[in-house]
Amino acid sequence: MSLNTYLTFNGNCREAFEFYRSVFGGDFSVIQTFGDGPPDMGVPESEKDRIMHVSLPVGSSVLMGSDSCSAFGPPAEMGNNFSISVEVDSREHCDQLFAGLSEGGSVKMPMQEMFWGAYFGTWTDRYGVNWMINYNLPQD
Repeated sequence: MSLNTYLTFNGNCREAFEFYRSVFGGDFSVIQTFGDGPPDMGVPESEKDRIMHVSLPVGSSVLMGSDSCSAFGPPAEMGNNFSISVEVDSREHCDQLFAGLSEGGSVKMPMQEMFWGAYFGTWTDRYGVNWMINYNLPQD
């Protein structure tokens, strides 16, 4: 299991991550725009160039981020623009952590299989901390 930081921006994610890469060095392991996602995601044309997901390995951790998208909720605000991302090794572990950590909180996206090949969910816990959990499904 690993814990990583996930940052959310209002349209300047690419700029911020280019800055972070210039400081930490290395290369992005993933960088995708909302336009790279399935057409049925409902993303407005004006937001398709925004970053849907970027990952920058930093030592033994990964700094991850995205831009907010009006199709999925309000813009990020300072103070709620980060999440703790949990990467686990099984679907069952996802369900266990999701159930425990979301108890008394607010589920944003229930656990479900996603188009990028993962079992994924997001929530805000009872203390106002944003979480996301991801299990990469085995490839056939």
